[in-house]
Amino acid sequence: MNDIASSAVCPDPPPDIQPDPPRLIVFLAYPEMGLLDLTGAQTVFWAASRYRHALNLPGYTLHTASLAGGLMHTAEGLAVHTLPLSDFDVDSIDTLIAPGAPNILQAMSFSLDLVAWLAEASGKVKRTASVCSGTFLLAEAGLLEGRRAATHWKMCDMLKEHYPSIDVDSDAIFVKHGSVWTSAGVSAGIDLALALVEEDCGREVALQVAREMVVFLKRPGGQAQYSQLLQSQTSEGAVFDDLHLWISHNLAGENLTVETLAQQVQMSPRNFARVYKLKTGRTPAKAVEVLRMEAARRLLEDSERNIDQISRLCGFGDEERMRLTFQRNLGVSPRDYRSRFSR
Repeated sequence: MNDIASSAVCPDPPPDIQPDPPRLIVFLAYPEMGLLDLTGAQTVFWAASRYRHALNLPGYTLHTASLAGGLMHTAEGLAVHTLPLSDFDVDSIDTLIAPGAPNILQAMSFSLDLVAWLAEASGKVKRTASVCSGTFLLAEAGLLEGRRAATHWKMCDMLKEHYPSIDVDSDAIFVKHGSVWTSAGVSAGIDLALALVEEDCGREVALQVAREMVVFLKRPGGQAQYSQLLQSQTSEGAVFDDLHLWISHNLAGENLTVETLAQQVQMSPRNFARVYKLKTGRTPAKAVEVLRMEAARRLLEDSERNIDQISRLCGFGDEERMRLTFQRNLGVSPRDYRSRFSR
């Protein structure tokens, strides 16, 4: 009787209709990997699964795996339990994710067998992704030749030097090129995971996860990894720190010419233009444009001012000039940028 009643309440699904299984995500572990590279993205998938399970929908199955299994020490000193990769049927893996390491070249030199496994397995899984300097693992495995890719901004030049066939995007938070995803510095792995969740489960689930983790749901493209003003302070251009601060406080003035800037640093215009380009790697005019664009980006993200007001506050003069600058530098219009990144 109880069996009959139980069957009536919870009938088995018809044999030709099976519920979708959870997606299997495997994180590749190796000695000295970065802890947050691993756990940041894992937490996104875990939170998405919890939200999906509450709706009786499939979520994710998460595993951290290494070649031999066992404890794996991270760069921060915490040991992580891993399963051996031989435990998995590669064809059943939805996504492989490679975290980065602070000293990625050294870590990679001790993990060449893992790179070889990745090169073979990536052709059998739905997606392959990396966090931060994990991009180097994908590159060494031959997965990024001729592709656009992202990594931590400090490592962009090193990535270009070691793998010249890669189109390195030094601005992007993350990049999707075909079935391969790469992301920038450590916390960008969270942005990458949110984008993967959005692709799998829809925007609403990704938004719920972002709210729970108190982060912003960032959309693809456009948003630079770091502040141009901060970058100028950590390079040889630091000799112009005071000038950059002065420019940032006077962006509304359209007359930021070489002559005006040279007067601020008490140099002749010709000598100033030469020294500035030598120290910063860009012309004074380009520096003003970049600083104006960065100020406009912040206002588009954080304020409710309309685009014409922002263009004037930042010294572009009009909306069309600001639009051309955004298209040239970021590949998106100010309106598209706001729709993607407005807080």
